[in-house]
Amino acid sequence: MDGHSRRVQFLKVLLPLVAILMLSTVFLLSRTIETNVSVPFSQKDIDERLSDQVVTHPKYRGTTRKGEEVQIEAIRATQGSEGSVPTAAEFQGRLGLLSGGVITLDSNSGMIRPDQNTATFVGDVIITSTDGTEITTDLLNTSLDEIRGDAPGQINGAGIIGNFTAGGMSFGANKKDGPVHIIFTDGVKLIYEPQKAER
Repeated sequence: MDGHSRRVQFLKVLLPLVAILMLSTVFLLSRTIETNVSVPFSQKDIDERLSDQVVTHPKYRGTTRKGEEVQIEAIRATQGSEGSVPTAAEFQGRLGLLSGGVITLDSNSGMIRPDQNTATFVGDVIITSTDGTEITTDLLNTSLDEIRGDAPGQINGAGIIGNFTAGGMSFGANKKDGPVHIIFTDGVKLIYEPQKAER
């Protein structure tokens, strides 16, 4: 038997032994698996989520018929029971205009109805636009298929020309492909500040 054949015969015995040794060390050195893993929710939270059908961090993203971006999200949402509508907590929206401007919407709660193409912001609603205008109100109804909305109650705001109040407000395009305008109604009061306007 030549040297090559002896080496092959030797490796035929050695390699399986090395493989068995390596497998045995894997099992001997492996850690025990923790079977009692804690869940980051209490049993009460789990029961509540199951009974109310709670969804955490729901998000809606879409585009209007003109191609404007509409994004709405919340911290948590419930489907609602029979006779009540779905609601969401810490409701936030972002409307991206074709001009490059952005309108952001924040409220304590709200609801979205994709079947009706509407979203409603309720409680401490803050409307902010990229031109520096900030408006607060209690209720804001918006559309999902176009940049349009209305606040039927008292509004307070501040912008580049000063502070203002009004009994109601609406925003949207007056013409089909026109720019978005904000219209204030019902007893508009403006405190004009020239220093702000000059900036």
